[in-house]
Amino acid sequence: MRVAFLGLGAIGTPMAVRLSRVHDLTVWNRTPAKTTAFAAEHKARAVPTPREAAKGAEVVITCLPTSADVESLLSGPDGLEAGFAAGALFLDCTSGDAPTSRRMAARLAPLGVAFADAPVSGGTNGAEAGTLTVMVGGDAPTFERALPVLQAFGKRIVHMGPLGSGDAMKAVNNTLLGVNIQALAEGLTALVAAGVHPRLAVETLNASSGRSFVSEALIPDRVLTGAWPVTFRLALLDKDVGICLRLLDELGLPGSLLHEAGRRLHQARTELGEDADYLAPIRLEERRAGVEIRG
Repeated sequence: MRVAFLGLGAIGTPMAVRLSRVHDLTVWNRTPAKTTAFAAEHKARAVPTPREAAKGAEVVITCLPTSADVESLLSGPDGLEAGFAAGALFLDCTSGDAPTSRRMAARLAPLGVAFADAPVSGGTNGAEAGTLTVMVGGDAPTFERALPVLQAFGKRIVHMGPLGSGDAMKAVNNTLLGVNIQALAEGLTALVAAGVHPRLAVETLNASSGRSFVSEALIPDRVLTGAWPVTFRLALLDKDVGICLRLLDELGLPGSLLHEAGRRLHQARTELGEDADYLAPIRLEERRAGVEIRG
């Protein structure tokens, strides 16, 4: 299948690598050098504009930081709209917002282009292994068309519902991730301050009812070891939480706990800066408590 992939970021690159192994792949990135390097290393064709990427493509996939970034690629003589062929399928794997996704779908429908929001979860490791969870919003025929392409990098591919429901699912998921990170930061620093060895605390927690993905996977691999890799920016998690909080407001739901978690996460972003990793709020809590979760 002729597939175009736009957005060779930390998670987009391994997704594109897996697509290149099974499809006729064209790639574009806002940094041309990255596009050229990818095409030289993998079986893919590099193009200079979104229009060239969409030209002749049966499926176009985007994976960018925000929905606004994706929407900005549509317009102009070098935009996607100028390259799309009638009957093409547009899958946006960005962690985006539902209103923009619905607006893009309505804009593309007269061109005969089907659209689905299809954000992913599982991080760079999941993208490299082809085990991402893909949350798809759109009608059933579009979902069925998308499946063969999404299977290149996704293991669990779920039709969440109508347009925008994939975006909603991803935003709520990442907000709960943010809640878990902050709650574990407070709970583990308290245990260490009380004299419990950090690894023993984490191992006991993971054999008990308070465990989560953060405690089972992230803290043992990245916090207890002192590795602290930068794999996903706190700024992007904060963006996703903002999408969730706007959804709550649109639905008229209070979501007081999630709003408070969002407020604190945004405060941590302000303190730590735009390049901080999403687990860095744990380090803030360590400083406040005067302890280290390591060992």
